[in-house]
Amino acid sequence: MDAFWSRIADIASTYATDTIFILGKGPSADAVKKEVYQGSLVIALNDAERIAPADISIFHADWVKQGLAASGYRSRMYITSTDFSAPGRDVLHAPHLALSQESSDLVMQRFLAEDFAIEDILFLSALKIARIVAQQRGRPQTVYMVGFDFTPSAGYSASIGTDFAPHLSDEREAKISLQEFYFLNTLYFLQNTDLSVKHVGTRAFSALSPDGLNRLVLGAAAGKDGVRYQTQIVAELTTNHFGDRVRLEKMIRAAAAAGADVIKLQKRDVPSFYTKEQLTSPYRSPFGSTFADYRYALELSSEDFAFVDRLCTELGVEWFASILDKPSFEFMLQFSPRIVKLPSTISEHTDYLDFVAGSYRKAVVLSTGMTDQSYERWVLATFTRCEKLYMMQANSAYPTPLTDCNVGVVRHYQALSFKDPRIVPAYSSHDFGWKASAMAIAAGARMIEKHVKLGNTEWAHFDAVAVDLTTPKFKEFVDALREAELIVGSEEKQVNASEHHKYRRTYAA
Repeated sequence: MDAFWSRIADIASTYATDTIFILGKGPSADAVKKEVYQGSLVIALNDAERIAPADISIFHADWVKQGLAASGYRSRMYITSTDFSAPGRDVLHAPHLALSQESSDLVMQRFLAEDFAIEDILFLSALKIARIVAQQRGRPQTVYMVGFDFTPSAGYSASIGTDFAPHLSDEREAKISLQEFYFLNTLYFLQNTDLSVKHVGTRAFSALSPDGLNRLVLGAAAGKDGVRYQTQIVAELTTNHFGDRVRLEKMIRAAAAAGADVIKLQKRDVPSFYTKEQLTSPYRSPFGSTFADYRYALELSSEDFAFVDRLCTELGVEWFASILDKPSFEFMLQFSPRIVKLPSTISEHTDYLDFVAGSYRKAVVLSTGMTDQSYERWVLATFTRCEKLYMMQANSAYPTPLTDCNVGVVRHYQALSFKDPRIVPAYSSHDFGWKASAMAIAAGARMIEKHVKLGNTEWAHFDAVAVDLTTPKFKEFVDALREAELIVGSEEKQVNASEHHKYRRTYAA
């Protein structure tokens, strides 16, 4: 059983939110926007993955296999009592306990026990998974029940199309009525626990409507009162994924769930970027005994970047990479990047920088650590063809002392942007915390970059300033910056709706 829950924990750990969706097939699910599910764990019942992609699907009936095949297998994991298998998907098997008159009073007792079984009342099994996730995360979870209309005559979601279930109408009505009884019973049992279950619909016991859920989730993503933020927050993964695609996916999902707008990676051509002496030098890691073993293992392949592209599209976030050399630049062109970054590390590689400036027409992010005004003048004279030039103030010390953050440089870049609208002020945070980044927003930054990691690893390059995605710290960083942008507000002086005159002057006719 420990291995069973461990595999579920691996799925759940790819999300940083404390929100879980359980998806049924009722027509009210059609009113919930697909973006609502992004960034949170989704558990689908039977073939409800046909409505929206899920992380985990639970079923025990053989007819469900036809529905899943019709959807093209949209879940990452399946939990079933059948002989089901799906190419490239994780499948866990658990016993099915059929409901009978004699066992009905034991259903809720099993729900509170540790052992797992697939109940006839499938949402009870889904809620049990949610309870275990809450225990593993060590904090309460909010569960939204979507598509549970408990109205047989309403039919199914329009996304279902062909119904493969063999139920007769009277049998279906009896089962759905029974589900509503158990749902209300479950709400009672879960009072004062680590699960807050909210029904999405129009019933008397519904916590909110489908449209209310859209506003709650998407409105929060857009900002308070629907504000659309101008500053992009970049989660810089560096090579803290260690070339492991599972770890990479966890980091991307967690960063997106915390509110990042952009995921950033790195690409370098190991044999040409490092000297032979550097590559053959001893280095202890799980990948071998030399620095070359370590560096080669960290590099992502074209298949890895294609995976990143698909995942970021699914999550609704952008991605780009720091590209450190010409072979890597040519490699990355296969993905038609909208943005490339040229980091401080290569500020002296002027031949390569000049090549990018002459051949690339889209947006360039240029970090200015370890450089002075002479470099700035060279950059402005060289990068004249790109559609946008993000001038990113950075200090290359990790961590950067507060006295060396020099957020005032961001204000200087903002002044440059008034003369050249292609220039976008930006700030790369190598300091601890959020204060310097919040001040950079006040100085005009429209992109903030922050290093992130997934836990601590003894053998990897030490990254003291990276925010741990296994904690709430990155979400707190994002929230602080969003609040800072709200506080900065508009540069246009106007009377706000919150203002009123205590003493209103009366003008003579």
